[in-house]
Amino acid sequence: MSRSSATAVIFVGFFLLGMVFILWGILLPDMAHSLAMSEVVSGAFFTLISMGMIVGAFIGGKYVQKFDFLSLFSVLAVIVTVLLLLLSFVHYWLYLLIGAFLLGIVSSSMFTIGHTLIARLHVAKRSAMMGLMDFMFSLGTLAAPFYVSGLYALDHTWRWPLRVLAVGLVFLAVFAWRTAQKGKKLAPIGEAKNKESLSYGDVIKKPVFLFLALAGVGYGAVEFGNGNWFVSYAQNGRGFDGDKARFIFAFFTAGMVLSRLGFSIFLRWFSNHRLMVILASIMTVGAFTIKLTSDPYIMSFGNFLVGLGLGGLFPLMLSAAMDIDSDKGPLLSGICVIGSSTGVQMASFGTGLWANYAPLATAFWTIPLGASWLWLMAFRYSRELKKRQSVEGAVA
Repeated sequence: MSRSSATAVIFVGFFLLGMVFILWGILLPDMAHSLAMSEVVSGAFFTLISMGMIVGAFIGGKYVQKFDFLSLFSVLAVIVTVLLLLLSFVHYWLYLLIGAFLLGIVSSSMFTIGHTLIARLHVAKRSAMMGLMDFMFSLGTLAAPFYVSGLYALDHTWRWPLRVLAVGLVFLAVFAWRTAQKGKKLAPIGEAKNKESLSYGDVIKKPVFLFLALAGVGYGAVEFGNGNWFVSYAQNGRGFDGDKARFIFAFFTAGMVLSRLGFSIFLRWFSNHRLMVILASIMTVGAFTIKLTSDPYIMSFGNFLVGLGLGGLFPLMLSAAMDIDSDKGPLLSGICVIGSSTGVQMASFGTGLWANYAPLATAFWTIPLGASWLWLMAFRYSRELKKRQSVEGAVA
């Protein structure tokens, strides 16, 4: 099996997963109206997705390398397809919540496979390739608002975007399966230790990886908190119509795409720990800009800054961790997803719960608060990286 074919499978998969994950925030106003979902139920929907991701990341981090990566990726894509189709037919919100939990479990295992596989296939260009992989995810989130608007022009129902996307995942499953059958299994062969289940205790007890997980909490709160709630916030909290709200939100995904595509260029001039702080600072300024204005142009700029700072941060943090201990790749991906999913719960459900007692315009403060936490944890993580690099340099 060629490295390029395996990379293409993961890149296409991350593009489609980007659409899957951001789609719910875009469709939420119509879903809530159709299924009579309160703000609390809407928040619970995103919370259950993130709870499922925690479960899936924990299982995936320990066990995915027992299997052929791409064959398992194909099977998981089929399961996501079935879940999307089932969710597109529900008429009671309880079934939507159950499906959200299952979707989170399966999707996070796919993330673990993608992160681990790309990190192992492209050791020499790990940061750049992981950035491109997450760029594909962001490209999917960028395409999603236009995808929904296009389908809404034909039939204004939230169900068809799920069904059409399911068709794309069928093609992904076939592509992954055919690629897997053409060559050797991608999990390292002949290394017994890589066929055993891994222990989270081995990594989380190290301060550098603990701060990675804590930064992941802030990352999930900002990325998916903004992704899940901004369209609703812009419509219900600031009075914009649906098309304008989705257009403003597109600047967030555009910033994510640009950042993930080009952040590795700046590693020529900045160390990875210094670039982390720069990106986190840009993101924090953008988060407060969104909240403190009602002007659509300034809000668009704030969204762009959040995406620009946030986009390169995740691949930069994860690739730096894998440079320290690449054998623990599935676990490192797992703790990032677990941390991120915890942040999603805090921001998504917290915003919904707060909005049940106060206007959504007030409850949206969860996003700037999450940005502040992320800046602090990214700074501490960067200091741990700098400390380790100084020690390694002294030993050398």
